[in-house]
Amino acid sequence: MKRNPFLLVGVMLLVGTLLFAGGAKETEATSSSDIKIGMILGVGGLGDLSYNDLVYDGLERAQNELGIDFDYVEPQSIADFETFLQQMSSTKMYDVIISVGYDQVEPLKKVAPQFPNQKFAIIDENVDLPNVASFVSKEEEGSFLVGALAGLVKKTDSVKQNNTLGFISALDIPLLDRFYAGYEAGARYVNSDIKVVANYVGGNAPFSDITTAKEIALKQFSQGADIIYHAAGGSGLGLFQAAKEKDFYAIGVNSNQNVIDPDHIMASMLKRVDNAAFVIAQSLVNGDLKTGGLSVLGLASDGIGYTVAESNVPIDEDIIAVVEDIKDAIIAGELVVPNAHKDVEAFLASNSY
Repeated sequence: MKRNPFLLVGVMLLVGTLLFAGGAKETEATSSSDIKIGMILGVGGLGDLSYNDLVYDGLERAQNELGIDFDYVEPQSIADFETFLQQMSSTKMYDVIISVGYDQVEPLKKVAPQFPNQKFAIIDENVDLPNVASFVSKEEEGSFLVGALAGLVKKTDSVKQNNTLGFISALDIPLLDRFYAGYEAGARYVNSDIKVVANYVGGNAPFSDITTAKEIALKQFSQGADIIYHAAGGSGLGLFQAAKEKDFYAIGVNSNQNVIDPDHIMASMLKRVDNAAFVIAQSLVNGDLKTGGLSVLGLASDGIGYTVAESNVPIDEDIIAVVEDIKDAIIAGELVVPNAHKDVEAFLASNSY
């Protein structure tokens, strides 16, 4: 793995200079050691203790277990995506180029048709092109589980007796609306008295604005929300700071963020984009990576989950047992979680705990 070989290249491309180009990559790799993957991370890059770190971990695992190699870049702005896609594609070095995140959809739609023999993959969105493999997740399912957990804790916690929960999202977009829908539906499914307040980070850095996320968390806490869930990438670190300062509970997202502050982070919703990255690499090794299609990862495929591991927040075992029963019902198809907030009321009207 090589870190960021294209940052300088990207700058030079802007002034018309191509620093290097690789030879044509064979269509079929003869062994896993011949396989090379390029990855364009989301804005915010590594160190977010969340989404980008997870995808990186998935390819690092593939490197260790399968013997593949990979390069990656850390864009500083959305404007960098197209530049990096063009540069990586032009080298003809990569068996697949992975785009990470919803905001790479339009750049990928523009660049991929220019390189019809190059395979691409996108994690977290669906791009309907013949040379793109798309991977999306059922975020609503994992969010439903942590929502149910929070709703049940509200019923039993001797200190946090009010019925308000908080939700912080980076942006008001369909992808993140799935988190919101699942969380509120899960909480109200087990506790009909629950109210959820929601706010959005927004701005120029919605996934890395710790200050704004902290301000939102403090505002929600002042409104009575003493369990707050985030879907805001690196911005979520601001929630954790507020939880520690005011001594309330937080719920992490994507990776096991409980380890960041075990005394205040009660659980994390696991979005296993690391598994998606590993599956892409494994498919290349096996020679069966299929482009032009969509793979959906949920609870049933271990693409989504939740964990209370490494948290010191006391949660009754009976509560965990109920959440596990709900998880089994979702996997069995007995409980279909809404994937849009507008559908939460209809779900609750037709499903009772």
